[in-house]
Amino acid sequence: MKEGDLAPDFSLKDKDGKEHNLSKIKTKYKVIYFYPKDNTPGCTIESKEFSDALPEFQKLNAQVIGISGGDDKSKEKFCTKYNLKLLLLSDTDFSVSKAYKVYGEKKFMGRKYLGIFRTTFILDKNNKIIKVFEKVSPLGHAKELINFVRELS
Repeated sequence: MKEGDLAPDFSLKDKDGKEHNLSKIKTKYKVIYFYPKDNTPGCTIESKEFSDALPEFQKLNAQVIGISGGDDKSKEKFCTKYNLKLLLLSDTDFSVSKAYKVYGEKKFMGRKYLGIFRTTFILDKNNKIIKVFEKVSPLGHAKELINFVRELS
């Protein structure tokens, strides 16, 4: 997926089992961040920063959506443990991650495995990709995106 492409629509469940469709979100901007796994150090840093920055994103008419594997129970525990207020969705079969081309072979400490690459997409109101942030560093990423979206407005 690259800038200028239309983002694939999806329907995924949140921590309460409620379905969310990309096509039904009507904000001016959508910030979709894919993260490897609930309750891991980098993902916790990133998600806490996004949760804390939600009021700033809302002022910019931007919906923040976090997507990773796991199920509604995993999302519920993650949100409860860190008091996260943002929308986290379960891509249990990685079909959405694959559609966005952010799922594949990873290496860690000499071990190869399949997983989600830490990637963020900024979409416009028509779900066209404005910007792709790859190989994201969790610390400070929310602020980086606020500044980017603020410049768009």
